[in-house]
Amino acid sequence: MISGPIGRNRPNGEPTPFRQFILKMHSRCNLACTYCYLYTMADQRWRHRPPVMSARIAELSAARIAEHVRSHGLADIAVVLHGGEPLLAGPDRLRHVVEAVRGAVGDTAAVGFSLQSNGTLLDRGFLPLFDELGIRVGVSLDGAATAQDRHRRRATGGSHAQVTRGLAELTRPEFRHLFSGLLCVIDLGNDPVATYEALLAFSPPAIDLLLPHANWSNPPAGPAGAYASWLIPIFDRWFHAPERETRIRLFEEIINVLLGGSSAVEGIGTSPAAMIVVETDGQIEQSDILAATFEGAAHLGLDVVNDDFDAALRHPATIARQLGTTGIPGECRACRWATICAGGHYSHRYQDQKGFDHRSVYCADLFALFDHIRTALVDELAVRAAAASAPSALHDPALTVIP
Repeated sequence: MISGPIGRNRPNGEPTPFRQFILKMHSRCNLACTYCYLYTMADQRWRHRPPVMSARIAELSAARIAEHVRSHGLADIAVVLHGGEPLLAGPDRLRHVVEAVRGAVGDTAAVGFSLQSNGTLLDRGFLPLFDELGIRVGVSLDGAATAQDRHRRRATGGSHAQVTRGLAELTRPEFRHLFSGLLCVIDLGNDPVATYEALLAFSPPAIDLLLPHANWSNPPAGPAGAYASWLIPIFDRWFHAPERETRIRLFEEIINVLLGGSSAVEGIGTSPAAMIVVETDGQIEQSDILAATFEGAAHLGLDVVNDDFDAALRHPATIARQLGTTGIPGECRACRWATICAGGHYSHRYQDQKGFDHRSVYCADLFALFDHIRTALVDELAVRAAAASAPSALHDPALTVIP
């Protein structure tokens, strides 16, 4: 699963090297999800890209990744095989790119490979290969059949039956170690706790709950605060469960930042963006989620044939996303959650004619969610301190919740 920025702020304004490389193995998809930011929103350049990444572009990408690793002395990196639907590239191309990256990087750094799939093509033709190559697999699923099939559809109908068949194969004992988790896009029409329980049925090691990609020029379907009202019942169920049922990255990263740590999820905290995308044609671009904002928003004018990743690091668009607290929108600076939220996900801040220096279109939802989680965290720490008959844990610097 793509976790967003995984870098750390560096001294003296030095750029944070890329640690997550998203390789677009296939630019098409076998589903037509109604909310897909790639195919249904502002940026339609996918129509003009090659459907599949060629062997030459894969090898050049591998060489550029190895070059970046050595230039910055990186000990570990993540490579995400993405799409569209990456399984459409076929097993041979997936093997080739993994072997090309491993061969180019060598022993210089540890390379973790993962793949994000809609799950419809996941079968015994792919899973032994992923086991051999050590590729972890995340699957997109929005809940039970009604919830899934409302938006994640094929031309002939819903996708739930196919996805659950794929998950049944992935969660077999011999392949379960490859399962990285489930990605669910929030739909206010679905009951939140029922959705959570439908996802839990697959015992995922982690769940990503995603706000639908929207912005001030293309607002979300629900009113302000509705998405927090959807998320809070899941948080309460998850946080107060007798035993932790799974990881929910959104909630975990909010807690991390409230306790004074950093975040590995874009849109939470001020960690610098440390991911970069290589498209099927070799173009080096920013996050493809920017496709939800305007045509060419992710474009850097760079490609793996002629440019290294340091050229992307020096690009003003990258610098803008590595500014830390300096990059918080002006209208957010007086907010109590300024350093926790940092204005929200970069793409959710966009407004035509005004750019990204704007609070998130989900501002009210984020405010309510942060407030609720902080209250729950303070209460839990107080209960634990009282149970231990010790001085308040809230006075332990390691457990101090940001006011």
